[in-house]
Amino acid sequence: MGGYFDGTGRQPAAFMTPRVPSFTDFLSAYAPDLLPGYRGLGGGSMPDVAGGGDLIKNLPHATTIVAAASERGVVLAGDRRSTAGNMIAKRDVEKVFRSDEFSAMGIAGVASVGLEFVRLFQVELEHYEKMEGRSLSLEGKANRLATMIRGNLGGAMQGLVVVPLFAGFDEDAGIGRIFSYDVAGGPYEEHRFHSIGSGSVFARGALKKLYSDDMQVADAVLACVQALYDAADDDSATGGPDLTRGIFPVVATITGDGFRRLPDAEAAEYAQQVVASRMRSPDGPPAPLRTAS
Repeated sequence: MGGYFDGTGRQPAAFMTPRVPSFTDFLSAYAPDLLPGYRGLGGGSMPDVAGGGDLIKNLPHATTIVAAASERGVVLAGDRRSTAGNMIAKRDVEKVFRSDEFSAMGIAGVASVGLEFVRLFQVELEHYEKMEGRSLSLEGKANRLATMIRGNLGGAMQGLVVVPLFAGFDEDAGIGRIFSYDVAGGPYEEHRFHSIGSGSVFARGALKKLYSDDMQVADAVLACVQALYDAADDDSATGGPDLTRGIFPVVATITGDGFRRLPDAEAAEYAQQVVASRMRSPDGPPAPLRTAS
């Protein structure tokens, strides 16, 4: 932010005001043009509807994210493909990120804007902790992210849509929780499991048959990888495990021990297990039918 100093060596007035626990609020007052939702496509209406639509369509888009609660926390996973129109833009993009020690987020939508949200949200949580001497509650983090998404409403109306999936471990309740959002920032708590992105309908269908309450973390990870495989099977924008290039889903667990991103080798083991099982049963494992007693 060096360009915002006046050259006198004195700090601007914004830095001398009483502490503001929200970094986003501080930035809104001091340098709003640095916020993701401020710029849009030139700050005004789209100059050329056809040209603007083509521009946005050809921006890399992140796709499918899944989350599932487990006995000790929650699992968040995403495929690695990003698309630009009908083309594969990148095969090994990362869409799942650590927010802080006990939370994480995955992004679907315009990838570049989504990455800005990730970085800003990480700084937001760190800034609050430094200012207040404590971290936000998990629900507070979810609400703070909702405010940031609402700030991008102008960009979303121009096509620069980003929709995150937020998950974390609630230290007070001792459980994993999942939050989804709409483009206007509305936060919705999801129970048991959820998915977002272009392949979400297929991933959610897979989780419906594979998920069971109080799953162990390893079983929840396997269910998420199976769900991503099903999404890739029916949605061209979702990438499946790439054994040739060694590209596998990004998987993170958030438990009472904190955030953990599975090492690539460990994620590969889960993915290879799924691929091997699909060689025997291409449509995936069936869900057992339970008759009423």
